[in-house]
Amino acid sequence: MGRSPAAPVTVRTRAPDHAFPDMGLPIHPPFPLMEATRAPRLPEGKEWQFEPKWDGFRCLVLRARDHVALQSKAGQPLSRYFPELVEAIRRLPHASFVVDGEIVILKDGRLSFDDLLLRIHPAQSRIEKLSKNAPAAFIAFDLLYASDAAPHQLVDRPLTERRARLEDFMHAARGTSSIHLSPATRDRETADRWFRELGPFGLDGVMAKKIHEGYHSGDRTAMVKVKHLKTAECVVGGFRYAASGSKKASRPAIGSLLLGLYDAEGRLDFVGFTSSFTREERARLRQVVEPHRGGIGFSGRSPGGPSRWSSKHNSEWERLDPVLVCEVEYDYFTQRRFRHGTKFLRWRPDKDSLQCTFDQVAGETDHSAWAGKAIRRVFDDPS
Repeated sequence: MGRSPAAPVTVRTRAPDHAFPDMGLPIHPPFPLMEATRAPRLPEGKEWQFEPKWDGFRCLVLRARDHVALQSKAGQPLSRYFPELVEAIRRLPHASFVVDGEIVILKDGRLSFDDLLLRIHPAQSRIEKLSKNAPAAFIAFDLLYASDAAPHQLVDRPLTERRARLEDFMHAARGTSSIHLSPATRDRETADRWFRELGPFGLDGVMAKKIHEGYHSGDRTAMVKVKHLKTAECVVGGFRYAASGSKKASRPAIGSLLLGLYDAEGRLDFVGFTSSFTREERARLRQVVEPHRGGIGFSGRSPGGPSRWSSKHNSEWERLDPVLVCEVEYDYFTQRRFRHGTKFLRWRPDKDSLQCTFDQVAGETDHSAWAGKAIRRVFDDPS
């Protein structure tokens, strides 16, 4: 059954106290969202509900009459970046509510994370232009509070009840072109089909939620995610030493390997990094990579400073002869680079570095008609 009833929660994250207005709701932002445990396959059993894993910005929508707040998973305000969603939420027929979901942008029949990234921009004029050219949509998948029916507070209620209330909530909101209900099923075959066929349209995998559990704010015990993971062979064009906490450390360990792929003109472009090593593995890496120091490194696009995922590494990087090839696991490739850090799998001495090209991360084009219709149904596209 669900956890013990959750009292109105105020949790301090990185957002400052003044980032969100006091809306008088029992759930106060920044509010920690329910998270998921990663799994290699969908769980078995009848206690699970399955939903598509939308590839967008996780978002908590809070409304108290004319006041609307959009909160990111990290507890940051998002309202200024998506003005069209704020206006759409104000037009909903419900006075006060809190809904968990995902902000997405549908472009050319698939979800576009790149267009979402463009929204995080300091210029409001730029945001307003993008909101008209590529408007965002909100996919609702959980209802935490609603003032128009009892009980108002739903955090401690089981998912079966929250889902039923969400469907009623969204039925009353029909006709709002940018607010949509995420599909859900308890049929394992349908969930497997989502996983197999919706990936090329930008969906990130499938979520599984325990139907008899409450909303587990801030923990991972009631939800599982199964993501599309892929592998690629990359050239190691350089590396960074790990930042040392001691000035006396004369031989720092290797912190990350810098990965490259060859473009059609034969240039080696930097595409990301891998740093998934234990302390012992980092020490052994020196024996593998340091003999190749001093090479040309990347002949195309080169690394800049440390990314937001590797901020603990030194910004300086060492160039290598482009002869080492490794296989990595990744979840998403966009804008000609891995969006997140990759997982190192193994060295590939059998691979010629020149075989490591962008072709292996090219998008799939064999889209099934069924998958296309499934996406259009969510967005109420009559075509």
